[in-house]
Amino acid sequence: MDTYDNFLQKHQTQLELSGIPEIYWPTLFKKLSDNIFDAGLVFEIAKIDYTDEVKTPQDPGYKLFVAAEEGLACNDPSNIYLIDHAWLYDVNFAHRHLSQIPGLLDRLCNLMSYDGNEEDENDRINFVLKEMWRYNQFYTLNQGTVEERLPLWYIMDEVGSAINHSDDPNFRTVPFLYLNENATYTLLFPIKNTEFNEEVTRDFVENQTNDPEKRRALLLPWVDHDFTDRSFTQIEPDEQYFLSGRIPEILPQINESVNGQNGESKKDKLKVFSQYDIVSQYLTDPAFEIVDNEQEADVLWLVVHFKDYEKLSQESPYTFINQFPYEHVLTTKDLLSIVCRRKAADNLYNPETLETYPSWLPTTYNLSTELIEFVSYFQNRQARDLDNHWICKPWNLARGLDIHVTNNLFHILRLPSTGPKIAQKYISSPVLYPRPGVGNVKFDVRYVVLLKSVKPLMVYAYSNFFLRFANKAFALDNFHDYEQHFTVMNYSEEAELYHVKCADFVVEWNKVHPDDEWKNNVEINIFKVIKEALEAAADAPLGKGVAANQQSRALYAVDLMLEWKNNEINPVLLEFNFSPDNKRACEYYPDFYNNVFKFLFLDIDDTNDFVEL
Repeated sequence: MDTYDNFLQKHQTQLELSGIPEIYWPTLFKKLSDNIFDAGLVFEIAKIDYTDEVKTPQDPGYKLFVAAEEGLACNDPSNIYLIDHAWLYDVNFAHRHLSQIPGLLDRLCNLMSYDGNEEDENDRINFVLKEMWRYNQFYTLNQGTVEERLPLWYIMDEVGSAINHSDDPNFRTVPFLYLNENATYTLLFPIKNTEFNEEVTRDFVENQTNDPEKRRALLLPWVDHDFTDRSFTQIEPDEQYFLSGRIPEILPQINESVNGQNGESKKDKLKVFSQYDIVSQYLTDPAFEIVDNEQEADVLWLVVHFKDYEKLSQESPYTFINQFPYEHVLTTKDLLSIVCRRKAADNLYNPETLETYPSWLPTTYNLSTELIEFVSYFQNRQARDLDNHWICKPWNLARGLDIHVTNNLFHILRLPSTGPKIAQKYISSPVLYPRPGVGNVKFDVRYVVLLKSVKPLMVYAYSNFFLRFANKAFALDNFHDYEQHFTVMNYSEEAELYHVKCADFVVEWNKVHPDDEWKNNVEINIFKVIKEALEAAADAPLGKGVAANQQSRALYAVDLMLEWKNNEINPVLLEFNFSPDNKRACEYYPDFYNNVFKFLFLDIDDTNDFVEL
């Protein structure tokens, strides 16, 4: 049998971090140990009648009241209550749960006051998927893999879901992981003395108290507010923003004699130290030798971020490294969008269509620092009946993790609380690929880009590009269906990975698009986009752009999509990838790294594989 001391050993840190008053801890221990759910004895749920008034999307269907005749005192140690959860789920499987778990859809429709066609299951599922963002809570685990630490969403039972918002609340609710059972509950306790028949309320955005405007924006799922008169234009932040949260990089000393400028750097064989196994496996050209010791290497090929370029220039002035100082301005999603907006000059957006510039950059907002601007932009698009589908993704994760596609503002506004996110305008009119037996599917294009120098800018593209395809025909619906809307299938065991080599793709493309030949039209425009992005990153003050370094050479994977815009094919830049996975490139073209290394470090292109941009 568990003891109170054992309970505290396991849970005290969680209790303290959650701000649960110590006065309640013994009662909580007893109720958890004995499985006591007594909230129904002291609270009462009331359904709200809207017969004589119009119910808005923010109006609640239920309210919760104190039913204890003596009221509830916040200094009474017994007044903490366990709230069970009606639904705990991964967002990716929400639709599947609603259609397959018996009774779940009925319960949630009742909990959320659904008043549509009870016989239309699809309508009921869509209602819950839209409405659930007004009821969702989340918790995260601070251990395990990246996937295990992603937010898990849950909806409290009927008692917890009947609690409404107040800026001056009398209760708090806190998620709590009971480790003895590996089960999650919500703890409900008063923070003010409450009387009989008093409504139970809580603050839905209790951690947002410093910025009133941001607080109003985050409360939109429950409290209506019009932001259309706010400016949605974006101002480039100062240098500190680009450096915040990052280890400072120490720039190199300038040495005019290094890197091919004197005899010491000309060697019969360059020694390569690589942290990437694929390089060690496929770099077989006799001009290079793989070594295990960093100190003797002529080329450092690292997969971790390098910071001390000054030390490298002093101690190993003839050693190349596969990174440039401050290249994170390209490889971090929120910074990339800021950098690329420099190419818009003074023409930030079209006042008629609200299209932002440059046209090859999706409209992108940081949901932490540009939340008000985003809400204004969203509501202004909504007022003009413009397409309002967005893709929201963490700027600090990869591999398609924690990505949401939606046109539901309430959904988007709930996401920043789970970690830093950007909202990027979803490509609603993508150029599609006719996939045999499937139909017209989304695809994206990846180019390997080599950066040799920043000043002057010397950038090249590997002529063989790579393609990724969705597994289902595209339509602007079913956003829960990953294989319909996404192209990255190599991290899923269930999804089929469809392969087409670029040469075969070009043949098929030119048949379908004879007026937009790939090499003479589309690819030229893609290369212009990549070049412009790098120009914007190179021509910037220190800390706000990629810095020059004689010893640096870099390889990025640049992902793009194509969209229809004004009946023309328009390339759209998605991201620059740091230390990309090039296993497929090596499987398709076994000499990939031989040719890349000769080109980057020996200035040899004996295969004509590299195109100057």
